[in-house]
Amino acid sequence: MQFLIPLAARRGSLSRQVYGGLRQAVLTGTFRAGDRLPSTRDLAEQLGISRTVVVLAYEQLMAEGFVVTRTGSGTYVPQGVLATRSAGESRSARPTLSRFGSYAAGTAPTIDFPKPRRVPLRYDFAYGRSVVDCFPFEQWQRILHRRARRIRVRELDYGPSAGAETLREAIASHLRRSRAVVCDSSQIVVVNGSQQALDLIARVLIEPGDPVVIEDPLYQGTREVVRAAGARVHAITVDRDGLDPEALPEKARMAFVTPSHQYPSGAILPLARRQALLLWARRRNAIVVEDDYDGEFRYDGKPLESLQGLDTEGRVIYVGTFSRTIFSALRIGYLVVPKSLVPAFTAAKFLCDRHTPTLEQETLAEFIRTGMYERHLRRVRRRNAATRRALLEALDERLGDSIEITGGGAGAHVVLWPKKRITEEAAIAAAASRGVGIYGIGPYFSRRPSRPGIILGYPRMREADIREGVRRLSEVL
Repeated sequence: MQFLIPLAARRGSLSRQVYGGLRQAVLTGTFRAGDRLPSTRDLAEQLGISRTVVVLAYEQLMAEGFVVTRTGSGTYVPQGVLATRSAGESRSARPTLSRFGSYAAGTAPTIDFPKPRRVPLRYDFAYGRSVVDCFPFEQWQRILHRRARRIRVRELDYGPSAGAETLREAIASHLRRSRAVVCDSSQIVVVNGSQQALDLIARVLIEPGDPVVIEDPLYQGTREVVRAAGARVHAITVDRDGLDPEALPEKARMAFVTPSHQYPSGAILPLARRQALLLWARRRNAIVVEDDYDGEFRYDGKPLESLQGLDTEGRVIYVGTFSRTIFSALRIGYLVVPKSLVPAFTAAKFLCDRHTPTLEQETLAEFIRTGMYERHLRRVRRRNAATRRALLEALDERLGDSIEITGGGAGAHVVLWPKKRITEEAAIAAAASRGVGIYGIGPYFSRRPSRPGIILGYPRMREADIREGVRRLSEVL
């Protein structure tokens, strides 16, 4: 066990300094009741002093009741000894935060929404989660273990900042087939989830004061990143067809959009608006950031190709993630950037955290390359389609014309817009009292929404639970 005690010749006897360091550690909770202290031999070796000095310090601690010895086991902090003050309690320094730090501190209450419930609800329509119960964990673990066993020494060094070439190739190949993204592996930058992708975009392309367009409502992680960068935000209210290009300002540096399944309203941007958005970007010399967070899931009609696939001038930056299709803890996402921007984004990734963990990248690359990923996606789509159908049928049966629904054609959640006058907070509380978890759309708006909306996710729920949850929800709505 490593334990550091700063020693100095001018501070008195060494045994007294060791005693004082250990006593302070007990009082501040570094060593808590039941914790084992380093042996006198180990501590003497670590500090480079005589063992006799350490033994004298331990004897003094035992005499005062701070430690007890157990024959053949070691020296421990006895039960009943509690920390009386925290480490650093006497410090009063208050460093001045940067502009970014001040803004980040102010957003603390609003980010990371929705937060996990302290008490789980039986019928929880949680959204933004991956379907983990049908993920082939055994296959994933076999690949991971094999990769770990066979990894070469040089592969344990730092890797390429843009990501492992095997993974970049696999992602590019998959995107060309499934999302009609026009790219090659040189345009892929592997990142730690889509949130890091958004942060890098802001760092590389936004200067304080730049006019930037966002959708309203929108994922708060995007909104706050843009604001933290100091941009002048133009929040454009979306309608049933998503962002209206006619409402875009004359001047803007960039526009952030979620065209395949607007987050969180669920609107799908039609082809005519996609083309109009690209025309606007060309006229204004602007960049469009396409966040395709759950573009793999579409249920009505043929899949829409990506906005990036329609771009012929290199004006679209495409953001993707495996958090929704595999599991969130993997923390692997990616950017598809125009070739002219590859050096800037690769260097920005290096400056941020050098690179994404290599072993996980190689595991994911094999998972995609061998076809396991696409087979998993097919299972998830079938599962989502069945639970979505059960949800829409139950809502129609129980609530009918008393609500409007958006977002049912794609993604993994829908939004209910009650026609009855309610407040989101009251509806959420009333539903929770019946064991039903629902979520308000209000926090995703830049300004107070004109009417309340309720977000219902369905990927992790069984069909029977969906029907019972909607029955109970109907008592509220």
